[in-house]
Amino acid sequence: MKPPVGGQAVIEGVMMQNGDRIAVAVRRQADGEILVRSLSARARFRRIGRVPFVRGLFRMIDMLSLGIRALNLSTRLAFPEEEQLSKGGTFTTFALAILIAVGGFIVLPLYLTNSLPGLRLGSSIVFNLVEGLIRLSFFFLYLVLIGRMRDIRRVFQYHGAEHKAVYAYEAGEALTIENARRHTPLHPRCGTAFLMTVFVIAILIFSLAGNPTLWLKILSRLLLLPVVAGISYEILRLTGRHFDKPWIRFLAQPGLWLQRLTTAEPTDDMIEVAIASLKRVTEAESGMAPDAAL
Repeated sequence: MKPPVGGQAVIEGVMMQNGDRIAVAVRRQADGEILVRSLSARARFRRIGRVPFVRGLFRMIDMLSLGIRALNLSTRLAFPEEEQLSKGGTFTTFALAILIAVGGFIVLPLYLTNSLPGLRLGSSIVFNLVEGLIRLSFFFLYLVLIGRMRDIRRVFQYHGAEHKAVYAYEAGEALTIENARRHTPLHPRCGTAFLMTVFVIAILIFSLAGNPTLWLKILSRLLLLPVVAGISYEILRLTGRHFDKPWIRFLAQPGLWLQRLTTAEPTDDMIEVAIASLKRVTEAESGMAPDAAL
């Protein structure tokens, strides 16, 4: 069995990770040339990263940090003539994105649900079910709207190219455009599937906090997020490793459905970029991690 390789779509390209080997491949817009650059792995949280139900949060922090570095590198490679954000500008943009995500997907759904008189003091399970459905609806709407933007649509296509290339690698096929093209752009280890799992687990975990006043509900959501992330990550690992089992495939279906909003059929030249990145990290199988999220 081949060691799992993960990655993400970036600006006009794909980042792939195979343990400590990380590569970003981008098609330069000026002349269409594919540029491949390696990124150094930052050894953080190695020991705690082996502890079940704890490692999920730290794995997520690592992936967010790596994702930002990969996005910055891809932008410099794809558009070298344009002015780039400074480190301070990147941090500010990232912090603003986190605040918007917390406000839009945690605080606002909670506030709207709490505004319904029949739910405010009722069953915590029903309250959290309604809150979770509102949160999921907001997320669906968000994905649909940004998917209509041309630049984001291209990122979604590169996301599909990433999955197709990884499927070809996992099947032991030669890494060619023809072989990768035949595969589906939906993958059970995708980070989108992780988000779907987070939404479902959050409904169950947040119910444990009961139905207190609004400010205590907000505080409980924030404090319980590491628990939700830890459990969700273990479920993602389980589905990725045992996707051949029918009951696992059944449980993974909602995450695969959600991927239909975050992936799109790529062009052959996008698949070529994904393969270039994948080849860089699999030329010599070494330093593999036990798991990788796509």
